[in-house]
Amino acid sequence: MIKYWIEAFRLRTLPLAIACIGMGSFLAASQNEFRWEVFLLSALTTIFLQVLSNLANDYGDSKHGADSAEREGPTRAVQSGKITSKAMKNAMFIFAILSFISGLSLIWVSFDQENLIIILIFLILGILAIGAAITYTAGPSPYGYAGLGDISVMVFFGWLGVLGTFYLHTSAWNWINLLPATSCGLFATAVLNVNNIRDIPSDKIAGKMSIPVRIGREKARIYHWLLLGFGLVLSTIYVFLNFQSGWQLLFLLALPLLLKNGKAVSKYEKSSDLDPYLKQMALTTLVFVVTFGIGQII
Repeated sequence: MIKYWIEAFRLRTLPLAIACIGMGSFLAASQNEFRWEVFLLSALTTIFLQVLSNLANDYGDSKHGADSAEREGPTRAVQSGKITSKAMKNAMFIFAILSFISGLSLIWVSFDQENLIIILIFLILGILAIGAAITYTAGPSPYGYAGLGDISVMVFFGWLGVLGTFYLHTSAWNWINLLPATSCGLFATAVLNVNNIRDIPSDKIAGKMSIPVRIGREKARIYHWLLLGFGLVLSTIYVFLNFQSGWQLLFLLALPLLLKNGKAVSKYEKSSDLDPYLKQMALTTLVFVVTFGIGQII
């Protein structure tokens, strides 16, 4: 049973969850504002939210029919009967509570208690993040089925994840950080795009109108290249606007990995061939963040 729960947690998605926290923390460290307690609690909260999202996705897609016999990707826990719907709902509740408690702890250590307005804003954002994790595919009107998953990923894995983490470290705002934050969001969206291209046949049957279902496989491949390309371009612009040394170009080491992912999405038709590139893109995003961040603080 433990094995089935670990599979349901989808651990291969966790590097993606850590990436946005890492980017925000590296940006803070480049200004000598890094705080270990903020980083660790941010990472823990994001991991809880990611696992919650994965469990809700397993539960919701099973209920709405996206995880059916026609689906060619990995077998899901509820759909296969390995975990009951009731047990999955209970697990979702537990991780929602864990996310809330961890998020409260993060807010507590990040701000002076007199700063009530900022505390309230981050509390609302945290609640919205929990709601978004659950309602992507679960609930009566999941927004993922309306094709809004890409926007949600951009917001939570890009702008909110990076800029929010930076603010938690520094209590400051810098507009130029939108560039690397958007890069993170675009690469995270690319992970979702690989998933959605893989699942086009079963998503069509279930009425899940993801971007690839709406625009078709060939245009979704072009869209994928645009996500990768613009992500790289925006980070390059940031570096040149803040250029101090050649080490800041260290993130270009991720370029071959990005090209490998783009070529695979363009080449492979079978879901089984495409599936490994979900993990590869998630890890590539983390490699990009680490190399980008190291380049900023050396």
